[in-house]
Amino acid sequence: MDLAGALQLGELAAAFAALPVFPLFDAAYFIVSVLYLKYEPGAMEMSRKSPFASWLCAMLHCFGSYILADLLLGEAPIHYFSNNSSVILATAIWYLIFFCPMNLFYKCVSFLPVKLIFVAMKEVVRVRKIAAGVHHAHHQYHHGWFIMMATGWVKGSGVALMSNFEQLLRGVWKPETNEILHMSFPTKASLYGTVLFTLQQTHWLPVSEANLIFFFTMFMIVCKVFMTATHSHASPFAPVEGFICPVFFGSVSSGHTSHDQHGASHEVSHPPPPPVKSKEELNEGTRKRKAKKAE
Repeated sequence: MDLAGALQLGELAAAFAALPVFPLFDAAYFIVSVLYLKYEPGAMEMSRKSPFASWLCAMLHCFGSYILADLLLGEAPIHYFSNNSSVILATAIWYLIFFCPMNLFYKCVSFLPVKLIFVAMKEVVRVRKIAAGVHHAHHQYHHGWFIMMATGWVKGSGVALMSNFEQLLRGVWKPETNEILHMSFPTKASLYGTVLFTLQQTHWLPVSEANLIFFFTMFMIVCKVFMTATHSHASPFAPVEGFICPVFFGSVSSGHTSHDQHGASHEVSHPPPPPVKSKEELNEGTRKRKAKKAE
């Protein structure tokens, strides 16, 4: 008996897992995704100069995870765009956020209490996408653990992983913002979540998929809503990572760097002494000074 059964939450978890995400939860996902696009510097100017480029960036924010997952599984990257209802819904939300008269729609959805509701609904969709990605990969590669984890990861954080490509569409090139080098909380959480769903899918984790979806979604909602409400960028995983990572992967030691810098500064502040002159050179110098004085 798993934890959910002991807590009499099995039926609730099953009902939650069967809850349809279209159109309400998908609409919330698109709203938050396009809001993040509008927060980018120059996004408003781009929407006026090139509405098509702005729309294309918005579609990447909304469907980037599906594009990456299809590429990994050898399917057409534009396969999801055959879902006309989702594309039309995302397009309508993009238009309202960027071009609504008096900016009314943007003011409504960016109002913090309303935005927190949309953020919570977006995490519901994110966890469903992770679970669906792992399940889809498991259907094609029954023993491909890493394929399952890679597919679930990009399904949960594909938008962030495609951020550099999306920046190119906006005429910006910032390779130092690579999501692999500087993982945000959603990217890390998607990675950890896809590991859990892979273990569950391969029957190494004794918990049902519905219960895992329910508990992981609650965790994501609490963390993301709190971080959004407090405008915090600190990862909840930081304390655990700060303890575990130095043990297994070592830590960046500043000892050698400081030692090298200290040595370099020491050499600069104390140059090597000039070579010692021999006795003959000293006598020759003395005779020259006396002769010059006599002259």
